[in-house]
Amino acid sequence: MRRVVILGRGGSGKSTLAARLGAITGLPVVELDKHFWRPGLEATSPDQWAAVQDELVRAETWIMDGDLGPYDVPDVRLRKADTVILLDFSFWRCAWQAIRRSRERADFWLRVWAYRRRSRPLLLSAIATHAGDAKLHVIRNPRALRRFIAQVTTGKTSGRP
Repeated sequence: MRRVVILGRGGSGKSTLAARLGAITGLPVVELDKHFWRPGLEATSPDQWAAVQDELVRAETWIMDGDLGPYDVPDVRLRKADTVILLDFSFWRCAWQAIRRSRERADFWLRVWAYRRRSRPLLLSAIATHAGDAKLHVIRNPRALRRFIAQVTTGKTSGRP
């Protein structure tokens, strides 16, 4: 793993996983939310967002966490990824995590609710189209996540967890 993209429903723990993997691997972590949202939570335009990502992916190594739903242009980072991690946790788990961390806007909750029906199929298609050579890890529950982290820690991440 040298260039890792972490995707998933809001509240799934993408940033937490990125920080954990960064600590284990020594790879720099790029939290995409910090690069995407403008003051007042204004979204960056798709063209500008693609340009920002073009700059970010030029680094030799990175872990990029973020799934910006309908605002996102994931193909830019997926094309450069050698590893893609999709956190595919249940709505209830993600909702609980999101409630515990902060207050969210209504559009966040709509995206979290509709994720499996709307966003997930688009992401899987983008992964197949733009990251076909990358190792894909679809993680569906906390036990699988713990197993994946253990594999990374011991250097045994060749297969799908």
